[in-house]
Amino acid sequence: MTATTIERLRARLEQPPPGPFRPDFWRSPLRGPWLTSVLGSLLLPLIVVMALTGLISHDAYHPELRGNAIIAPAHDIGVLIQFATSGPGWIYALTQGLHVTVGLITIPLLLAKLWSVIPKLFQWPAVRSVANAIERLSLLLLVGGALFEFTTGVLNIQDYYPWHFNFVVAHYWGAWVFFAAFVVHVVVKMPVVVRSYRARGILKPLREDLRHTRPEPATEDDGLVPLAPAAPTISRRGLLGLVGGTSLTVLALNIGESVGGPLRRLALLGPRGRVFGTGPNDFQVNRTVASAGIMPGVIGADWRLAVSYAGGSAVSLSRAQLMAMPQHTHSLQIACVEGWSTTQRWTGVRVSDLAALVGAPAGSTVNVQSVQPSGLFRAATLSSEQVRDERALLALCVNGVNLSHDHGYPARVIAPGLPGVHCTKWVGSMTFERA
Repeated sequence: MTATTIERLRARLEQPPPGPFRPDFWRSPLRGPWLTSVLGSLLLPLIVVMALTGLISHDAYHPELRGNAIIAPAHDIGVLIQFATSGPGWIYALTQGLHVTVGLITIPLLLAKLWSVIPKLFQWPAVRSVANAIERLSLLLLVGGALFEFTTGVLNIQDYYPWHFNFVVAHYWGAWVFFAAFVVHVVVKMPVVVRSYRARGILKPLREDLRHTRPEPATEDDGLVPLAPAAPTISRRGLLGLVGGTSLTVLALNIGESVGGPLRRLALLGPRGRVFGTGPNDFQVNRTVASAGIMPGVIGADWRLAVSYAGGSAVSLSRAQLMAMPQHTHSLQIACVEGWSTTQRWTGVRVSDLAALVGAPAGSTVNVQSVQPSGLFRAATLSSEQVRDERALLALCVNGVNLSHDHGYPARVIAPGLPGVHCTKWVGSMTFERA
C-alpha cells in the first residue's frame, strides 16, 4: 500500500459520516459550556440526595441480620448511613419518599442536560487519543448508568418488571457504577464550569430575552457551540423555565403518593389508583392474598401463630388467644421502596410482650416468617431495638376493625421506620434469637 493510498484512506476516515456526526448538524444557539454548566450544577445536589437516601434505604433493611440481606454481605460495599431504629416512625417514609420524588423531578433536568451535550456523543473521529478514549468510556458509564437507573426506577415505581433480574440488586450496583462515573465527571468538568461562570457570570445570560439570545463564544475544545447556528426559538431562561415547570408538574402529580391524605387524590402518576374508598381497610396494598398464592384454609379458623425462643420455650397461639392478650394501638406508617406511604391506626400485641411470653432475653432479635409459600420477602428479621420498641406490633386490627385478608389477616408486623416489605403479612411464626 503506497503512502498516497494511506493518506487517502486516512482522509476518508477523518471525514465524518452524514447526519449527526457532522459538526454543522447541531444548530441550536442555546448549546454551549455555560448552559451545560448550569444544568450540571442543578443536577449535582439532586443526585447527591438520591445517593444518600439510597444508602439510608439500604441500611434500613438491616442486611447484617439473618435473611435480610438482598446483596450478599461478602459482596456488599458496606457504605451505610444509619438511623436509630427506635427513632421517628416516619423516617423511612421521608427518606424513601425523597429518593423517589427527587428522582422523578430530576428526569426533565437530566434529559435537558443530555440534550445540551448530545453533539459530544457524536464527535468524529469517535476516539482521538488515549485520554479521549478514557473520557468517552466514562461518558458511556455515566449516560448508560443514568438511563438504566432512572428507567428501572420509574418502572419499579409502577410495579412493572419486564425483565428477568432482581431489581434491587441491579439498581444497587447500577447506582454505584453511575455515581462513580458521575464523581469522575464532576471532577474533570469542574474547571469548565468555573471558566464558564467567570466568562459569562452565573445568572447574567438569564437576563437575555429571545431577541437578544446569541450563541456562546466558541472555544477550541468545547464541541458544543454550533458552527452554523439557527435563529433561536426560545431563550435560555425560557428553556430553564420549561424544564423547571415540567419538574414542578411531575412533583405535583406524584407528591400525594408519599405524603398521602387529601393529596393522594392529586397523585395522577400513582400506579395503584388514587381513591381506595372510605372503609377502614381501604388503603394501598402491594401484594394481595391471591398474588401471594395463599390458600384460604391456611389463614382460616385453624390458623395458629408459632412463637418460640431458639433453644428455649415455644407456644402456639390462636387468633382468639392473641386478641385476649393486652392490646395496644399506634398510628404508624407503611412506606415502600416504590415511594408511597400511608399512615393508619394499628392495634395488636406488642412484639416485646411476645418475646417475654417465651422467655426471650433483652436484646433478642426476631425472625418473622409468613405462611405465603414463596417470595423474596416472605421472611424478615427485626433488630433488637425494633423488638424493644413499644410501638412494634403484631397487628390484628387496623382503624378499629379486623385486618382484611389483603392487608395481612390474621396477623401482620408493623413497626416504626420499617421498610414496607419487612412489615410481614400473614405471619405464621416468630422465632426470637439472642443477638
